[in-house]
Amino acid sequence: MNKIEYYNDLMVRMEELFYHELSDCAPFKVELVGVDFIQSRGIKGSTAEGVIENCIQEIKEAGLAKDINYRISGLGIKLELRFKGCIHLPKEKRLKEDGVKPYICPLTNMVLDQLIEKLGYETTYIASMESDEKTGECTIWSAIYETEDQIGKISNWNEE
Repeated sequence: MNKIEYYNDLMVRMEELFYHELSDCAPFKVELVGVDFIQSRGIKGSTAEGVIENCIQEIKEAGLAKDINYRISGLGIKLELRFKGCIHLPKEKRLKEDGVKPYICPLTNMVLDQLIEKLGYETTYIASMESDEKTGECTIWSAIYETEDQIGKISNWNEE
């Protein structure tokens, strides 16, 4: 077993445990999984696009994903991230096989963390995840709220 397999096995177990956690407190803390890496990188940027692009550069340079694309839409509150060749894809596959819908994306957590840390965004969260083990691609949709006034705005994400 190599190190990547070992770490993904740890992530699978943690995600399964949080999924079945009865008090429903743990799932709200999973947005912190992965952020230590990006916080150590000194990300800069004065716009959402700048911060996201600098995060993507660091993630790719570290070999955590081969390619990453993004798009902000939906009244400026929808962030769509598309990953190719993510090292966590085996985790997604195994969770699905175990009957757990994946809900933790450490790479997305990194980007969302930096929007809050660098630009002072009010809140962010992962809304939905899809992965395709055959193509090696994942798509994660997140809500990003720059100000308190944006919280509660709704966008029909399926039409965009």
